[in-house]
Amino acid sequence: MTDARAPKRLFIETYGCQMNVYDSERMRDVLSPLGYVVTKKPDDADLVILNTCHIREKATEKVYSEIGRLRAHKERRQAEGKGMTIAIAGCVAQAEGEEIIARAPEVDLVVGPQAYHKLPELIARAARKTGERLAADFTAQEKFDALPARAPDGVTAFLSIQEGCDKFCTFCVVPYTRGAEFSRPLADVIAEARSLANKGVREITLLGQNVNAYHGGATFADLLSELAGLSGIARIRYMTSHPIEMTDELISMHGSEPKLMPYLHLPVQSGSDRILKAMNRKHDGAFYRDIIGRLRAVRPDAALSTDIIVGFPGETEKEFEATMQLVRDVTFASAFSFKYSARPGTPAASMMGQVSDEAKHERLQALQALLFAQQTAFNAAQVGRTLPVLVTGDGRRPGQKHGRSPYLQSVHFNDTSARNGDIVDVRITGSSQNSLAGELPVLATA
Repeated sequence: MTDARAPKRLFIETYGCQMNVYDSERMRDVLSPLGYVVTKKPDDADLVILNTCHIREKATEKVYSEIGRLRAHKERRQAEGKGMTIAIAGCVAQAEGEEIIARAPEVDLVVGPQAYHKLPELIARAARKTGERLAADFTAQEKFDALPARAPDGVTAFLSIQEGCDKFCTFCVVPYTRGAEFSRPLADVIAEARSLANKGVREITLLGQNVNAYHGGATFADLLSELAGLSGIARIRYMTSHPIEMTDELISMHGSEPKLMPYLHLPVQSGSDRILKAMNRKHDGAFYRDIIGRLRAVRPDAALSTDIIVGFPGETEKEFEATMQLVRDVTFASAFSFKYSARPGTPAASMMGQVSDEAKHERLQALQALLFAQQTAFNAAQVGRTLPVLVTGDGRRPGQKHGRSPYLQSVHFNDTSARNGDIVDVRITGSSQNSLAGELPVLATA
């Protein structure tokens, strides 16, 4: 006979963006009062949640493949007299909930991004085999009002301030899976940030589909100013931002607020003005370059990250070269690059001139080689510098610590005394594509 008081094991697999990472953390918080404890493997979990992404076609296929693997674990546990609840959450759940239920009977419940606060109720229904298996309402404010207090894992934390999108880029499913733009009230955001600071968080990353479109009773720049005034919070980041929401006030703040890190994720998607118009991006290449120029004028050490799509319908070799030239002109510290993937229901999916897989592959290879060279060069340029590093934990080897540079680089450095949450000066001694190595500077003696 099982002990009803024994912890229940929860496994969450997260796909896609930082918003999904945040949502997975909050699902864990919602389920913790029910006795669920996170486990690292799905094999013997009582509850498995796949928190899904619908941006790329292969991500959706991967979800169904994973459901097939979970079926075997569920059947084995049932044969042993145990249970396993399988839940599909996130954007695939929102977009394809009814199809998932019809196609995968082993799935017990499907919950969209704005309804995961209802998980306790949905799990109870699943156990009783009563009621609907699908919850996919757009109720962002209700969700945030219902979520419990945060339980941060360390000295850095995501803080969701905005969800949904009104931009309707022709390649993107977010407006259909996350709904219209919604901004949390300013007071709620400040209260959550203050609570995180009181629990030891030193760096917060503000999240939103269009985070700099925030309008929850203040401008985004005003919100940043309020957050910068909180004691305990030493660093502020934000993503994902949209070029047309980069106001003069926001750009100026990058030069005046030291807590705002000099690293900005600003998706451009293409360097071709015609393709940008077809994408409904609402900006052109000159507009994007101007933003970068003004940002670097007020913050010369600013580093950029971006998103780029190759092979958008109708893209010619000349238009792809325009993207390559923009990358050369701007230079990025890091980037996410993708082959265009047609998403059902989006305008771009039915556009003429779909680019062949072979051409998309060749273009992506060329783009990624350029981006790799830029990222490697940016990291190498840090060697010899002394950077303020936020200590986040132990390093790879004994006697090492791990931390984050102002540019979000992972830094491993020799030290035994620094505590998590300290910001220490580290002299950078080596670099790779994704991380830096360093040591504490030797202090001069009198």
